This record gives sequence, C-alpha cells and structure tokens, in this order.
Amino acid sequence: MKIAIISVSNKGQELAFRLKNKLNEDSTILKTDLYHKNVKNHFPILFYEYDAIIAIMASGILIRAIAPLIESKITDPAVLNVDDNGNFVISTLSGHLGGANNLTNKIANLIGAIPVVTTSTDVNKKLGIDVLANDLYLSIENTHEILFFNKSILEGKQINFTINPNKNFNYLFNYLKNITLELHLSVFYSDDINTDEIHVTLDNHKIILKEKRIVVGIGCRRGKECLKIYEALKNSINEINIDKSRINLLSSAEIKSDEQGILELSDKLNIPINFVELNKLKLFESNDIQKSEFVYSKFGIYGVCEPSALITAGFDSKLIYKKTSYDGVTIAIAISK
Repeated sequence: MKIAIISVSNKGQELAFRLKNKLNEDSTILKTDLYHKNVKNHFPILFYEYDAIIAIMASGILIRAIAPLIESKITDPAVLNVDDNGNFVISTLSGHLGGANNLTNKIANLIGAIPVVTTSTDVNKKLGIDVLANDLYLSIENTHEILFFNKSILEGKQINFTINPNKNFNYLFNYLKNITLELHLSVFYSDDINTDEIHVTLDNHKIILKEKRIVVGIGCRRGKECLKIYEALKNSINEINIDKSRINLLSSAEIKSDEQGILELSDKLNIPINFVELNKLKLFESNDIQKSEFVYSKFGIYGVCEPSALITAGFDSKLIYKKTSYDGVTIAIAISK
C-alpha cells in the first residue's frame, strides 16, 4: 500500500512525521510520503497516485477537498481523517474495498487513538461481502450487487456459496472459521464453477468473486534449506493474514532454478514456481522495488524477490508486501490487478 499523509497545521505535521516513521517499519506499506498545506492543489494528485490518504485536519476541510474527486467505491482510494492531537482516526472513504476500515484500526493502534468506523456491517458485527473479498484478495464481478447482499446479510438472511470441489479452498474455510463477524451461509459444490471463482447467490441475485493472482517472490543465499525458506514464507503471509492455500504461484530468478530449498518448498506446498529469465529481470522497471547494488554487481539485476513476483503476477500487478529479509531469505508478495 502506498500512503500519502497530508497535514495543515504545525502540530499535525509533527504527528505526520511520527506516523511515517512507524509505517516505514511495516512490510505491507511500500512507501509513505508527506505533504503539508496546499490542500486544494495536492488532493487531485494524491487521489490518483496513492492507495490511501491520511488527512490530519478538520473534517470540513477534508470533505470539501475530496467531494469533487469521488467517483466510485470500486476505484476511490482509502481516506482517513485524523485530528491534530491524534485522538481519533476516522474511516472516511472506501472503508471496505479500499481498505480504509482496516487501515483505520492499524493507524489508531500505532498512535494510541480511538478508531471510528461507521459502515453498517461493521457496526452491526456482520461480515460484508466486500469485506470478505478485500480480506481474501478477490475481485468482484457485478459490483452493483454489493448493496443487495450486504443489506441481506444485515437482515440475517442466508446466502449461498458455490465452489469447485477440485480446488483447495482451505483459505476460505479457515477465514470463515476465524472471523469474528457474523455471516449465515451454505456452501455448495459444482464442477461447472471455475476453480478460481466463488459464486455467491441469493434470490436470483449473483456475485462472482474471483481470485486475484498472489505470487510470493523468493530470494535466498546459496544452499539455504527448505525449512528456513518455509519459515520466512510463513512469517510473511501471516503478516498479511492469508492462508498458504491462497498462494497461486512462487517465483524467483532463473539463477535460482537449481536451488534445492526453493524446489523442495514448491513440492511441499504443491504450489508451482516460475523462474524468471535474467533478461526480463534486467529490462524490468518499477519505482516500487528496492534496488540492491550488491545483487547488481553479481548478477546484473537489481533484485530477485520483488521483480520476479511482479513479473509473474502480470501486467499492472502491485506489491502488497515489500522485500523483507529473514536470515538469508528475502520474501516479497505481489498481486495481479
């Protein structure tokens, strides 16, 4: 997630600096940029360049600034409102699909504030269909049906999930078992459903949830054993709260194609691995990857785990977990659009 923090007062700017320092330590935050004053000029840029905006200012200033920019809950960034004293963090826009509600709780925890979330499903302890999709990295077809399903969930109606019996959906069942929010559902199986889809139905209404491709990029020192690589992978997916059955592919550079630890891990998890050619890695450009001069001096590429994950995830993919080191193993996670 790319975050912009914008403040208008000196006190708010001090809070922004403190918050940026804390967010820099979070592997799920790719970058945090600070902006100060000039709200009217900054917001049209921030709205399209960042996944989330944290506005440390009065709510009236914020609302007037974003009102002309709001388009859709599907595309609008997450917007949070924080007071100068850091007493409250308010989820203001794109609470579910944009991730504002989850980010609100995270930011509030970091600065010791009270989180304020007002979406109906959350307030009533119900699991919204868009919350489930966001948490499990699923895209939603028929987004106009979200309102119908969430209203039905609020009314306590039972909805139906249909999945393919030939696919491992442990990530879905584990999520539903552990979630504290309420959802009444029945699960059906059909060979006619694509293996990467979940069909949600009720009273002739339908939503199709489709897996975005999640790719774990791996780099490691020569001869690193499978167990150590597996521990690093577990630590990383635990930080973004996904089950290993949700991973679609592993990825690394072709220079690692004979690395036994990585090959054993792919076999152990029953997850295919893609080794990206050096030429593709050399040509790959992204402002989001961390460049290593050491790796470049040895192999002529600036990194392994981040670029290989992004290339394997496909065009317009993005990192959801930046390169993080675990005792000789580096992990990055990318997701398709």
